[in-house]
Amino acid sequence: MKLPSRVQLIDVGPRDGLQNEKQPVPAAVKVELVHRLQAAGLKEIEVTSYVSPKWVPQMADNHEVMDGIRRQSGIRYSVLTPNLKGYEAAVADKPDEIVVFGAASEAFSQKNINCSIAESIERFAPVVEAARAAGIAVRGAMSCTVGCPYEGEIAPERVAYLAGLMKGIGVQRVDVADTIGVGTPRKVQAALEATLTHYGIDQISGHFHDTYGQALSNTLAALEMGVWNFQSSVSGLGGCPYAKGATGNVATEDVVYLLHGMGIATGIDLDALVDAGVYISEQLGRPTGSRVARALLAKRAG
Repeated sequence: MKLPSRVQLIDVGPRDGLQNEKQPVPAAVKVELVHRLQAAGLKEIEVTSYVSPKWVPQMADNHEVMDGIRRQSGIRYSVLTPNLKGYEAAVADKPDEIVVFGAASEAFSQKNINCSIAESIERFAPVVEAARAAGIAVRGAMSCTVGCPYEGEIAPERVAYLAGLMKGIGVQRVDVADTIGVGTPRKVQAALEATLTHYGIDQISGHFHDTYGQALSNTLAALEMGVWNFQSSVSGLGGCPYAKGATGNVATEDVVYLLHGMGIATGIDLDALVDAGVYISEQLGRPTGSRVARALLAKRAG
């Protein structure tokens, strides 16, 4: 077992975390959140998406948010692009990376975007081609790699199939996502192993939801395989639409506490990160979803 000595986190709070919030979050608040995350030491931040405002009204301010960010060198700002139209809108805002997506479950793909897995990846081919030609990096989000709300357990072969399709259209790195948070360590390792048939360990990141409280265990299982890039969401922002009342993304604060406790460097200031989580939680009118943040805030108050 060779654990990485350093881990790089991608905070997806501003995009994945906020996209399902019912109340509109002002662009200025989103910009401030990005500023606080980068000040805390995050080197990769998923900022917004270019989805039709009809489907995701929360992200309708994408241009305003991207325009408002004081960019720092050495930080990668990524955005989600669902199609060529979205990509064309995104290019004007000069993202460092675009994110395309696909599911390892046929049923999920059909219900989510009304087409098969193969068709969904085919649709992204021109997007990836355009981005690569423009010198923009491309990441592929692979959802439902462990379980699906419609199909149940997902076989590792389906994950390998999706990874192969993504590799085939030129996607440079992929996220292995446990979208509904049902995964346990061995199942997550099987999904990662399947992905490794097409991508090297340096091109794979873990994205684990905490619906069943397994995200940190699954993070450790991925670390044991050498994975050193993970996605998380400050304050645990982001619900899970397929499991009523369940949490979504694992909190960045909780992952950082785990990593620092294991002697793994992140370059992140945990106190500043907790403050960023408190900031956005106050804007949303609720307490932070991070257990580590709650414990440290109680300690501060004491």
